[in-house]
Amino acid sequence: MNFSTIRYIIGWILRFESFFMLLPALVGFLYQEKAGFAYLFVAMACFLLSYLLTAKKPASKELYLKDGFIVVALGWIVMSLFGALPFTLSGDIPSYVDALFEAVSGFTTTGASILADVESISHASLIWRSFSHWIGGMGVFVFIMAVLPLFGGSTMNMMKAESTGPSVDKLVPRVKNTAKILYGIYIFMTILQTVILVLLDMPLFEAMCTSFGTTGTGGFGFKNDSFASFSPAIQLTVAVFMILSGVNYSMYFLILRRKIKQAFSLEEVWWYFGIIGVATLLIFMKIKDLYPTLEEGLRHSIFQVGAIITSTGYATTDYNLWPPFASMCLIVLMFIGACAGSTGGGIKVSRIIILAKSIKKEISSIAHPQEVSKIRLNGHPVSHEVIRSTNVFLSIYLLLLIGTTLLISIDGQNFTTNFTAVVATLNNTGPGLDMVGPTGNFGFFSNLSKLVLIFNMLAGRLELFPILLLLFPVSYRKH
Repeated sequence: MNFSTIRYIIGWILRFESFFMLLPALVGFLYQEKAGFAYLFVAMACFLLSYLLTAKKPASKELYLKDGFIVVALGWIVMSLFGALPFTLSGDIPSYVDALFEAVSGFTTTGASILADVESISHASLIWRSFSHWIGGMGVFVFIMAVLPLFGGSTMNMMKAESTGPSVDKLVPRVKNTAKILYGIYIFMTILQTVILVLLDMPLFEAMCTSFGTTGTGGFGFKNDSFASFSPAIQLTVAVFMILSGVNYSMYFLILRRKIKQAFSLEEVWWYFGIIGVATLLIFMKIKDLYPTLEEGLRHSIFQVGAIITSTGYATTDYNLWPPFASMCLIVLMFIGACAGSTGGGIKVSRIIILAKSIKKEISSIAHPQEVSKIRLNGHPVSHEVIRSTNVFLSIYLLLLIGTTLLISIDGQNFTTNFTAVVATLNNTGPGLDMVGPTGNFGFFSNLSKLVLIFNMLAGRLELFPILLLLFPVSYRKH
């Protein structure tokens, strides 16, 4: 393992985090809050430590796949550990375990919170919570690759570890250019939504928090009722941008290159919009009598389907009160998640397609043993390696789901609360059902359970393997 290179990269992560913290520090000073000093202090500490870690460049910048996975996992852990400090130092979240839960939930774009009264904390911490979604949505390593020519071809191994989906493709020959394109689209969508929300009379601060959380598909709210008190126009705008943020960014790249036919032939995107349409219709048919008008029922259906499948987790209504069938639809959407290559969480639509086609192929081979067929996605055959990694991913995912549900059950909460808390954190969705529903929070869990859920959030965001590699001694052997 190339420890010197890993040390050097961690140093750069801390440097960027120090710059990121200047935004909440500035907001704190603008609102004349003492919390701004906490962010400034931690920013300075991060920069100093970064300077020490990057003072000596590594002799070799070569990163193998294993090294790429490990440095990404360590980078996210270090970023979260330091990202939690201002919450505690400012007094907004006195317990460091709670602060770490909030920081990890932010960076992993989960949106699960331990705060019972989010409106009582400082503006500096509110913007940091939402900004952490934006940082983690596309990925801090993707950001570093976009602005710094650090490691040449080795950066692909880091991109594979941080990007979502069963496989990662370069949009253009150079990884650095791919990262620039992704962040260009990401920034454009963030600015566009902010402008539209301001035009709809949302204050700039709230519009920024909303756009950071929506584009990053995070979902930290800045009001205790999330989005229930906002106008229908704002709710629909947020719903549209949530759904657009769950689309594979390759589609936007193809549209920019004027390859419209190819863009709209992406099979995963059609499945994604089809699932959203069917789920919205099914839920609407069950909840339409709960609201005064059909428009309101349809709006809540669209918003919550978009919020859950993209793992954003915002809410316009307390869906704990919905009929069991509607609640089950939302749980299914938590598992499915958004498209690969998006900022959304969940298993990913592409893996669901591969799984469905694998089942179909297996049944077909039993009925017709002599038949030779291949699984295809977007008209191209899916490699055996991708199918194998998908099957292994789903197996580990199921084991983690069962194991961590069992662990947090020690606290003695009911099954719905425990199960949906694990589902919501492992899929980076945010809210679950019952006590962790849209009007609840995760603050009542013990510190042990919070640490388990923190592990789930990191594992879910990094798609299991980078975090799991840290737990196996074989990962630290030399090549």
